[in-house]
Amino acid sequence: MKKSSFKSGVHPFEGKSYSQDMAIKKLNADKIMVYPMSQHIGAPAKPLVKAGDRVLKGMKIAEAASFISSPVYSSVSGTVKAVEQCHMISGTPSQAVIVENDFEDECAEGFGVKRNPDDLSNEEIIKIISESGIVGLGGAGFPTGVKLSPKNKDSIDCIIVNGAECEPYLTSDYRIMLEKAEHILTGISVILRLFEHAEAVVAIEDNKPQAVKVFQEKCGSFERIRTMRLKTRYPQGGERRLIASVTGRKINSHMLPADAGVVVINAATVYAVYNAVCNSIPLISKVITITGDGVCSPCNVEVPLGVSFSYVMEKCGGLKENTVKLISGGPMMGMAMPGLDFPVIKTSSSVLAITNDDVAKMKTTACIHCGRCVSVCPENLVPQLMAQAAKAENYERFETLSGMECIECGCCTYVCPAKRPLTQTFKLAKIAVRATKTAK
Repeated sequence: MKKSSFKSGVHPFEGKSYSQDMAIKKLNADKIMVYPMSQHIGAPAKPLVKAGDRVLKGMKIAEAASFISSPVYSSVSGTVKAVEQCHMISGTPSQAVIVENDFEDECAEGFGVKRNPDDLSNEEIIKIISESGIVGLGGAGFPTGVKLSPKNKDSIDCIIVNGAECEPYLTSDYRIMLEKAEHILTGISVILRLFEHAEAVVAIEDNKPQAVKVFQEKCGSFERIRTMRLKTRYPQGGERRLIASVTGRKINSHMLPADAGVVVINAATVYAVYNAVCNSIPLISKVITITGDGVCSPCNVEVPLGVSFSYVMEKCGGLKENTVKLISGGPMMGMAMPGLDFPVIKTSSSVLAITNDDVAKMKTTACIHCGRCVSVCPENLVPQLMAQAAKAENYERFETLSGMECIECGCCTYVCPAKRPLTQTFKLAKIAVRATKTAK
């Protein structure tokens, strides 16, 4: 079994020990459930219900609005109280369907019915995946049905199942891989049905030896699936880095993985595919990690989509009094949370609570031209020069320096001795570049 790595990147404090040994527990829904229409890349879903309507568990309450979009399903039965605007963690508004849970768990027709994928055509499998509201659960949120329908399907020779989970503190994918390995492998087999010339590689970092062992042992019962152990190094799980580590092929911002003959799909997403195709269960729940030294009881928990983070935290033991910061996701690519009164959505992965905010104490100074940012950049960029161009609003030079290739992993910011907010600078610069091009 090959072990692959790369030279750049960083080794941040892993923080996995807080929750990695905590088996997934299941959480029931709350009284009020909020389902935003913007839970994915692409056009927001269109509501199919209105105030006063009764909904059932597993019932479609919003349809995909375009080819790049995804439907939304209710995770409870109850009554629609309103269809109104809500705010996401990012601060952006989204239309949302508000449902009052009746706690009867009355299911939609066909929900949970077992299916044999061998009885389905490839077209039916794709339709089920698309109609089930499945998107990339690793954080990107790209509609999975679209990803599995590339124009060059016959050229795809590698399906990479991303089990790296390189973001510090997160352990939800790890627990899914340990507890649902056979279901994941069945899901991979379903996906391989769509790509007759491909083999699948389950890529797992070597800081998860138990997961590597489980998949290495079980892969033998499945055709065209093997396991690859990756050296632990952030951002090993980034799509471009993963493709390079597993296949040696490289892509850039102007390419799709399919252009290199590859499809990358997160392990949790594969599990969702299994549930949709084999069990007739659309995407209505998500396993997330509750972790950090500010959490009373770190855990991995499967929660119904639409439930609030405040409810989840309360049921998981709550926060310590000295918690000073909450982060949605991990410390490298996550987003600071102004509070917990936000709904869990398809791309939610974690709540990280910390009692000591080193970032808030940092003082930014001038660049000392040490070159550390260059040495760790997985895309071989020169962050120092990119930051100069961005600060001067010289976006033409920013593009010339390949600034749009930045994957916003945070490695440069992490190692900068001057504590410069490089990643945030590049995020804003990329937004400005795209806005300029759109205006033209």
